[in-house]
Amino acid sequence: MAIHADNIVVETSETSKINNVDFSNLDFGRVFTDHMFVCDYENGAWQTPKIMPYQSLTFEPSARVFHYGQAVFEGMKAYKDDDGKIFLFRPKQNFDRINKSAARLAMPEFPEDYFFNGLETLLKLDNEWIKSGVGNSLYLRPFVIATEPAISASPANSYKFIIICSPAKSYYNSAVRVLIAEQFSRSADGGVGYAKAAGNYAAQFYPTSLAQAQGFQQIIWTDANTHKYLEEAGTMNVFFRINDKLITAPNNDRILDGVTRKSVIQLASDLGIDCEVRQITVEEIKTAAREGSLKEVFGVGTAAVISPVSAFQHQDELFEIKDVEDSYGKLFKQTLLNIQHNVTEDVHGWRHEVK
Repeated sequence: MAIHADNIVVETSETSKINNVDFSNLDFGRVFTDHMFVCDYENGAWQTPKIMPYQSLTFEPSARVFHYGQAVFEGMKAYKDDDGKIFLFRPKQNFDRINKSAARLAMPEFPEDYFFNGLETLLKLDNEWIKSGVGNSLYLRPFVIATEPAISASPANSYKFIIICSPAKSYYNSAVRVLIAEQFSRSADGGVGYAKAAGNYAAQFYPTSLAQAQGFQQIIWTDANTHKYLEEAGTMNVFFRINDKLITAPNNDRILDGVTRKSVIQLASDLGIDCEVRQITVEEIKTAAREGSLKEVFGVGTAAVISPVSAFQHQDELFEIKDVEDSYGKLFKQTLLNIQHNVTEDVHGWRHEVK
């Protein structure tokens, strides 16, 4: 049955899949909730948004997304506190970034009211899929794809904006071993590295698979011009701790403007931790590792929040990073989780309650 809510057509699912899901044993990103949000762009305008049962979609083989890669996405999470209240974490940052990504790929930007009304209506409809408990969440994947059936090399005239949701369990990830890139690049000056474009991720699968064949889980990417400067870790922003100083690379058109990265920089200031945003060379980190002053390396992002690095290799030289008792990474992770789950005070107004 279709109903209207805040200018959204809502078609509810007749049955739910939730009773068939083992929430204690989730494989990330493979189980999806009962509903999804869909909005079409046609004739120069976004049409009436819809929420419908999660289902397959049909596209013509000539849909431009398959040929020219017009596809952008976001990664977000919804959280539930012990009182059953639902929260998003800095969602305006994700909304602004998906439109920035879309603009870079010559795709139409999405209206803010459509985005938030659709997202909140979807979350309230699939409320039972959001489990309370620090670390548990509902992963949200907004994305836009070009759907016009035409294979001429130009921007499409029709698109779909979709939001799908996947429950995620507590992410107690182990430390990873990484290889510092010497040949391959994640992105280049003037490119689309700052956009969350689907092709950015496809292009890094091959070099990452080569690193995995050598026993590493991820790559720390370096700048495309010289491979001297450290930039990102896998699909995450990266921080380095030398003694008690935290260092991370500055944003540029090669590096994604991460929401978790910005939050960690702010938390470092709140906690009185010296954090420098500047270029950092491979040699500086190797020297610090040799001297014993490199205390921590960790990636930051939506999925794992904080992902510690236990070892890195560059030019056949392997460096092990020992655990430290006063880990900044663990402190930041717990602080962020407590804010996201409404356990502690939110002095920066990062929590957005879904009412």
